[in-house]
Amino acid sequence: MAYGGSIQGKMSEESFDFICTTCDKSYNKIVEAVRYCIECSGYCCQSCTDVHNAFPALKNHNLLDVSQGAQAGSKQSGVREFPTERCSLHQGKVLDMYCKVHDDVVCSNCIAISHKSCPETSIHSIPDMVDTLFTLDDTKRISRNLKDMMVSLTTISNSKDRKLEALTKAKHEAIEKVEIFEKALKSIIRKAAEDSKSEIVATHQELENEILQEKSNVDTTQDELQQIEGKLKKSEGNRAQRFVCTKQAEKKVTQADRLNVKHDTRSNQDAPLSFTPNQSLMNYVKGLHGIGQVNTSRKKIDKYRIKGKRDIKINISDDSGTCSSFGCCLTHDNKLLVTDMRNKKLKHINLDTMTVVDSCKLDSSPRAVCIISDEEAAVACFHPGRIQFVSIHHKMIPTRLIELSHGCYGIASKHDKLYVTDIFSSLYVYNMAGTLLKTITCNNAGTRLFSDNSHITFNENGDKLFVCDEHKGLVCFDGAGNYLSTSSDSDLKGARDVCVDGHGNVFVIEYSSNNVVQFNEDGKKIGVIVEEQDGLIRPVSVCFHQKLNRLFVTMQKSNVVKMYELE
Repeated sequence: MAYGGSIQGKMSEESFDFICTTCDKSYNKIVEAVRYCIECSGYCCQSCTDVHNAFPALKNHNLLDVSQGAQAGSKQSGVREFPTERCSLHQGKVLDMYCKVHDDVVCSNCIAISHKSCPETSIHSIPDMVDTLFTLDDTKRISRNLKDMMVSLTTISNSKDRKLEALTKAKHEAIEKVEIFEKALKSIIRKAAEDSKSEIVATHQELENEILQEKSNVDTTQDELQQIEGKLKKSEGNRAQRFVCTKQAEKKVTQADRLNVKHDTRSNQDAPLSFTPNQSLMNYVKGLHGIGQVNTSRKKIDKYRIKGKRDIKINISDDSGTCSSFGCCLTHDNKLLVTDMRNKKLKHINLDTMTVVDSCKLDSSPRAVCIISDEEAAVACFHPGRIQFVSIHHKMIPTRLIELSHGCYGIASKHDKLYVTDIFSSLYVYNMAGTLLKTITCNNAGTRLFSDNSHITFNENGDKLFVCDEHKGLVCFDGAGNYLSTSSDSDLKGARDVCVDGHGNVFVIEYSSNNVVQFNEDGKKIGVIVEEQDGLIRPVSVCFHQKLNRLFVTMQKSNVVKMYELE
């Protein structure tokens, strides 16, 4: 019986055990095969074998005896598997060697040139050693890493899109300020106004080009990850090729991770520009090049200081005792929501009148609160563990409820997901229907991330999640929930709550020290900005009004919320 192609309907008096696949399919000829090509997955006659040996692109193909080819074609055991991937440095060479020292798959030329100093015991032939070098678990692991990294890169890409939108909006707002100021100064400053507008446009173009280039790098890397994922799937059945693809995927993931690191380290810088009018310009406008200063948030913001402070009373007539507010947040239209654990209420404070204008009674004691939309908030209730949704459109009304199997302390929302802490050792991710999507307790090395976690928040762009832990400090994740780092500065011991200012600064409440500490998003301490002498006694939650530069701090047993105006 002939192998390699059908001979039905072909005129020939000869009968061969193996026939040439190429001649059979391309020329409708029956020619006896003498070799089997691993890479081509087909049989070769003598002429096709000569072609393989003549062409540089083919001469390094693995040509087996036809009997071995029959075994390889039928996937019988005992036949060596050969990689098909080619070396990018030495064209035509197969990546059939593995250097354990460098954890890299290479060709024989690479071994001779770049790995001469590596011990012989660290150099392995992949076809010979694939059984000991590679397991299916490696493929599963890298597949998970690929998916996680692609999710992370998608988050970064979306973040860049939002920054571009904000940057364009900021450009228009800055130019509008220039034009208003220009009218006040009349004709004598027209040239200077044009200079400033040009500077804004040029700065915008520079920032836009930077972000677009970064986004392009992210998108390109994402495409490469998808391609290598496709190769990994196609390599099923060829463990040697799967090993090669796995190692290549690991390198791609490492390269992609550098984009994560670069994105994280520059997150304080990639924000919109602004324009600051110079009010003293009226006195010396002649001869000036511009009429103000073009600002971008890439410039570092120094330590905040208190400009003014005020107490906001939060107790109301039907309270049963002293308020104990464990959570607070600002709505999209800048209302202040405060939980009152002792009186089992959620309270709404009007920031114009600085008074409580609405409240709603809850069945459980509330800890934290976060905004879901313009019309809805979610309240974390610790015992029993539950998430109570509250309508905040007009008068506050409790609506639906999600029962949890664990305590519920801190809560944050992003992209139709709820992130919840249990005041112990876990961070939970739920969808809005209450289905548990993910539980985070350890890092990749198996080390526990939390021991006494509490409040949580996302940064302005949603690409960083901060979790406070009274013993560990400030634990940071990317937008996809992948662990990044833990900041364990001595001033972070006793960390209870965290918020951000939208410019790369992070404020952390320290319960035991009665202060608020300012950090950057990389965990570097900038300094203490509010202390016990400023009126803090057992602070437990914090939020920041970005437009007014106001910091609101609630305290465990107090009928007031502290408001600090910062500059």
